Parts: sequence; C-alpha cells; structure tokens
Amino acid sequence: MISDRFTFTSKADGLAVAVNRWAPDAPPRAVVQIAHGMAEHADRYARFAAALCDAGYAVYANDHRGHGKSAPGPQALGDFGAPGWPGLVADMVQLSEQIRDKESGRPLVLFGHSMGSFAAQQYVLDHSGLIDGLILSGSSAVDQLAVLAASGADVSFSGFNAAFEPVRTDFDWLSRDPAEVDAYVADPLCGFEVAPESMMSLMMAGERLADPAAIGQIRKDLPVLVFSGALDPVHGNLEFLKLVVSRYREAGLQKLSTKYYDEGRHEMLNEINRADVTADFLTWLQNNVA
Repeated sequence: MISDRFTFTSKADGLAVAVNRWAPDAPPRAVVQIAHGMAEHADRYARFAAALCDAGYAVYANDHRGHGKSAPGPQALGDFGAPGWPGLVADMVQLSEQIRDKESGRPLVLFGHSMGSFAAQQYVLDHSGLIDGLILSGSSAVDQLAVLAASGADVSFSGFNAAFEPVRTDFDWLSRDPAEVDAYVADPLCGFEVAPESMMSLMMAGERLADPAAIGQIRKDLPVLVFSGALDPVHGNLEFLKLVVSRYREAGLQKLSTKYYDEGRHEMLNEINRADVTADFLTWLQNNVA
C-alpha cells in the first residue's frame, strides 16, 4: 500500500488544504474520496483506507478547513474562515476535480461521515456529475437539527452524549468500543467546538438541503448508500435520517440503498462490528461502482 500526503491551494481563499492519499500497489479499480466529520480529521480513517486498498481501491481524504492539518494552528480549529461552509464544500469539489485528473477517469465515490455527510448532501445538489457514487454515514436532516437548535434543544456533543447516561466519557455516543472512544478523547485534533460563525454557516445550508427543487438536480441514476447506527443521536434514532432518504426517493433517485445497524452509535467505522460494516461497504462498491 502507498500512503502519502499533499496540499492544494483552495480557490475559495488560498488556504493550504491538507490531503491524505492511500493507494494499492496495483492500479486501483476505483477511488473513494472521504469527507470526515466535525472535530476530527482524515488520519482517523487510515484503518478503513487500508481495508479499501486491500480490496483494490484508492482513497483520498482532505482535512476540512478548521480541522486537522488544514488548520493553520490550534487556535484555528473549528473555524471555517471567511468562506465558511460554502468554502468547505467547494474544497471537496476542488479535490474531486484533482482526483479526476490524476486517476485517469476511474470511478469516483464520495463518502461523507457526519458533518462530511452534510457537506456531501450539498455537494451533490450541484456536482452529482462529478462522482459515480455517494455514501452518507451518520447523517441527518440539517434543517431539522437547525429547528431543534432554534427551539433551545441541546444539539451539541454533550447533548448527544446525554442519550447514553450514565456515561464513562464525554464521547460515549461515538461508539460502544471503549478503546475507540479513548483514542478520540486523547487526540488533540479531536473533540473541539466549532466557532459560532462557522456553525451558523453550516446550519444556514439546511433550507436548501431540504428543497425539493434543489434535490431534484441530483442525477437520478447516481448510486447512493445511506448507512448508520440505529441509536445514533445525530439523527434522532433514525427519524431525521429517514427523512433524508424519503426526500431522495421523492426526487426519483433510482439506486438508493439503506443499511441501519441495530445498537450502533455514531461512528460505525469504529464500532464493535466495524468488520461487518466494512465488508458491507465493500460489497456495495463491488455491486454498484467498481
């Protein structure tokens, strides 16, 4: 397996966006682009990327603006900068364009987890022609989260964790695997709060993500997989996630699949049944993209 890093200059504001690349030794059968979640970073997907490489897929994962190595320093963690949420999504599109150039037209699949899945939802409204498949992990309906936040409900990490009290740590909501939770807690590039202005720019995207006319712009033959833990508090134990799925079905998406894991929490790639989750993911890739 080949593992390296590079940066590209964001067209949004000149930010140096850090990217991890993992590739099999032989030419890849397809490429998976990962958009990670809030308050984490691309390095956390190394185990998953290795499994994909073993199966013949290349993987690219950028650190979003305000995250990981794309943040100019610790003080910038959680700050999307002047371009805000639209800039974060635009960075993903820019990386996809670079992958298309570098990987000689091989199929490209966009995988978004949590906040990265919200960005992926926005990405496909305007750029579904750039990719050959879409996977949403730990996702939700952003407009419904915004409504909850406006009503005074706690949609912060602590609010999500409250669903699992009594808890051992502040992040038990991520996984049933204590070792995975402890690794997250110990990681200095995880667990921070997003700046209020950046969070507001994200929540403002919710209205368009729910707009039937905007969703109708997604090409109807795009293969889509939506998977999540059934007890993930980000989507209210599937309520808001099923709303996203129903909106896609109403828009006429023809190749939409779902997979919900009983007892699973937010990070299914780090859950106690992660081997099964990865196997299911590879099966979907084989059947729909490769």
